Amino acid sequence: MRSSLSTRPGAALALLLPLLLLLSQLPSARAIKFDLTSTSAGPVKCIWNYALSDTLVVVTVNTKAHNSVEPAGEQRIDVEVVDGSKHNNIYLSKKGIGKAETRMAINTHSHADLGVCFRNVLRKGLSANPPRITTIDLDVDIGADAVDYNAIANQESLSGLETEMRKLEAVATEIVNEMDYLKKREGKMRNTNQSTNSRVENFAWLTLIALLALGSWQVFYLRSFFKRLYLID
Repeated sequence: MRSSLSTRPGAALALLLPLLLLLSQLPSARAIKFDLTSTSAGPVKCIWNYALSDTLVVVTVNTKAHNSVEPAGEQRIDVEVVDGSKHNNIYLSKKGIGKAETRMAINTHSHADLGVCFRNVLRKGLSANPPRITTIDLDVDIGADAVDYNAIANQESLSGLETEMRKLEAVATEIVNEMDYLKKREGKMRNTNQSTNSRVENFAWLTLIALLALGSWQVFYLRSFFKRLYLID
């Protein structure tokens, strides 16, 4: 006997449609465009995104100088990918990226903010006036967004729905991993809070006992002092 789901293929699609619509609303990339002025010191501008440990990150950079007739070599765009963990990991450092699209892929080592830092370096001896400005077009794909599902679909001969399901599975896995990480962080913060509360409570009891002991000592001391002066019996 065939199940009702197999006799009604549209039912499965109807169940998956809300999930696929939710997936389509998720941002596919962290994209930003900004201008970077060149100086001899080379100003640094970093764009930060949070990433979990052991996560694939693909950085795509496009550069465009405002002065299209500018001689080659007057300014150089350097890029460095770092994280904000206590280890201060430097994943890659590349100098003089070209005007064509530059793609870089890394795998994170820690739960931390991931920074893509740019430096626009002016060649020594050149004047910074007028300023030389380069527009940076940056895309940062993290986790499931960094995977090329079209290539996977071609390699494994997947249909459009199967490809979307594969991506949805990866996104769900990321959400589970992030929730697990947040649960561990909440456990650490709860333990820290309980430990701090216990220490404050113990300090309060110690302070109370010390005040009572000091007050009792002052009473007995003053009583004996006044007795020696025959001020009290």
